[in-house]
Amino acid sequence: MTTAPRILVINGPNLNMLGTREPEVYGYDTLDDIETRCRAVTDEAGAVLDWMQSNSEAVILDTIHQAVGNADWIVINAAALTHTSVAVRDALAMFSGGKIEVHLSNTHTREAFRQTSMISPVANGVVMGFGAMSYIMAIRGILEMARETETHG
Repeated sequence: MTTAPRILVINGPNLNMLGTREPEVYGYDTLDDIETRCRAVTDEAGAVLDWMQSNSEAVILDTIHQAVGNADWIVINAAALTHTSVAVRDALAMFSGGKIEVHLSNTHTREAFRQTSMISPVANGVVMGFGAMSYIMAIRGILEMARETETHG
């Protein structure tokens, strides 16, 4: 890979409580566990991975703004902000790189209010319902697309 993709993973509210928060829905992996697994994938591929979590919408917005020119891709699990934040949606729309929305659970099988995403319309893709593997699938997808672009121009 001549140019390693720069991937920023953004984690929204309450994801710092993974492992103890409703494990029957979200699994037993902590956010640190998921980050470690994702770093193993990006390190092996020579990609750059930045990782953050915040319970603050303002911090998430600032992080998206700062990613402009500094990241090629954003992988975002905006958690509850997925369903409520026009501000996060608008910030993502301003980011010219690729965007993948990620969820641990399949939001389409959950409560009605979780079935609408403000983010999906501005994302290149969505990965959901595979637990922690959703993050890894998103990152592997980015890496595979980078390989294809490099191979086929």
